[in-house]
Parts: sequence; C-alpha cells; structure tokens
Amino acid sequence: MKYRPATLADCGLLAQMNHQLIEDEGYKYFQTVAELEERMRAWLASKYSAVLFIQGAETVAYALYWEQKQEIYLRHLFVVRHRRRQGIGRAAVEILRSRIWPAGRRLTVEALVRNTSAVAFWRSVGYQDYSMKFEIQPV
Repeated sequence: MKYRPATLADCGLLAQMNHQLIEDEGYKYFQTVAELEERMRAWLASKYSAVLFIQGAETVAYALYWEQKQEIYLRHLFVVRHRRRQGIGRAAVEILRSRIWPAGRRLTVEALVRNTSAVAFWRSVGYQDYSMKFEIQPV
C-alpha cells in the first residue's frame, strides 16, 4: 500500500470520508460535508497532519493525527466501506508506527463505546483500554 501526506487540496476528499466515518460510528452530532471540509482545513492548517493511503488508483483510507512532544493522538483512522476487512486498517497503523511516527511516544486513540468493531480493532493492533468517558444527555 502506498501513502502520502495529505495537503489542503485534499480537504474535500478528507471531508467526504470523514462524513462517512461519522455516519458509520453513529456519532450524534451531524455536520455537512462542507462544514467538515472547513473543519479539516482548519485542522491541517494548525496542529494536525493527515496521511492518505492508496491502493492502485484508489484512496482507500486516511489517518488524521496530532503529534505532540510526548504523545501522538490519532483522531481519525478511516477505511472506505467497500474495502474493509481486507487488512487495510491494520496496514495503515503499521505504516504510521514504522514509517511516519517517531518511536518512543505514547500513542492514543478514542473510540465510541458502542462502536464495538472499532474497539476490537484498536485492541487487536496493540492499543490497551485506558479510560472511559461518561455523559448525561439533556432531557
């Protein structure tokens, strides 16, 4: 699998994939693709970096992360729907860890508790449970 850094010119594509990610996660706060593109542009212009993963001529996944002095926070890892369960996510994490991210940093990621496939995936690639966030919804 090939990869390359995402640029501001990729924000439209990243926003479309981010929209699918939000749908797939069942995230309760909806944003339009245009709003997500603007948010992605702001992230890439500030503290976040993104990587596109490509097989053949198709972009099959992306990762969005924030590299800090002691930690790398992976905000998004998304694999396009029709390419899931083919080892792309696992390969993307391996590329991030072995070729892009410097060694010796704490790696963190979050997943919604109800997204059981994501929780299982993160555990399968070496992440360990660390905390759980609780909320009370307004009535």
